[in-house]
Amino acid sequence: MIERSHHELRKAFGDLLHGTVCKFAASVFDPISVRMASDLGFEVAIQGGSVASLQVLGAPDIALLTLDEYAEQVSRVGRASQIPIIGDADHGFGNALNVMRTVTELQKAGAAALTLEDTHLPAKYDEQSNVLIDIDEAASKIYAARFARSDDALSIIARTNVAVTTLEDSIARTTAYQKAGADAICLVGVKNFQHLKALTAHLSLPIMLINYGNPELSNVDKLSGANVRIVVNGHAPYLSAIKATYDALHEQSGMENSELSLPELLSKYTLSDKYREWAKTYLKSGHGSH
Repeated sequence: MIERSHHELRKAFGDLLHGTVCKFAASVFDPISVRMASDLGFEVAIQGGSVASLQVLGAPDIALLTLDEYAEQVSRVGRASQIPIIGDADHGFGNALNVMRTVTELQKAGAAALTLEDTHLPAKYDEQSNVLIDIDEAASKIYAARFARSDDALSIIARTNVAVTTLEDSIARTTAYQKAGADAICLVGVKNFQHLKALTAHLSLPIMLINYGNPELSNVDKLSGANVRIVVNGHAPYLSAIKATYDALHEQSGMENSELSLPELLSKYTLSDKYREWAKTYLKSGHGSH
């Protein structure tokens, strides 16, 4: 097999965006998984930020992962991959200047594209993780990302959560992101095709969907016709690997305690209760007193 350079993989991703068919992105997390994905016919893959947080920190996806840690994971996958890798750039790990650094590092790591979201991160105490930042600030991050890339083939994908705001606000946001020069728009929280049509009627950019098993958005032909070019259906491969690891260790241990379900495993081994306690103690009070 002839190896393709990072630039060639970025151009291949651009071809997918401007093609006519919707493609499902494989959720990968290491060199072996991305080779499997390629061998099984996937044409694009994504290294999720939530997956990287589990891998690197064993922690919930609450914006604890640093840019360097995430870029290392992308680099490991990127070195082995012969299909384009989408990087989850989160909120750019800070403001617009941090976004520029993020683009530089993920480009160097071999990402073919990156999603940049308008979520307010890290969340304040008791703030939901899906609060959105001001439209102008989010658009400025897109401008900064475009300026920072040295390879114009790197795709900048503006991501927004349409489930946490109004249709009018989502339209205003995606209009601004298209004007700022995003190469595609990534939508989270789309309900059905009618909702998708209302959200995208004003857009000329290709669409990427984050779809966590919504059967209303499973028809590939309808997705293709709606200008959806990339769909991410969650991160089942790594979650399955966690469950398989526990089951294998449980069997080898000889312990007779009851097996844990995946939600129970994630709650126990990501220390989610401790993080909630720490958030209540240190974020709420500001000084750690009880």
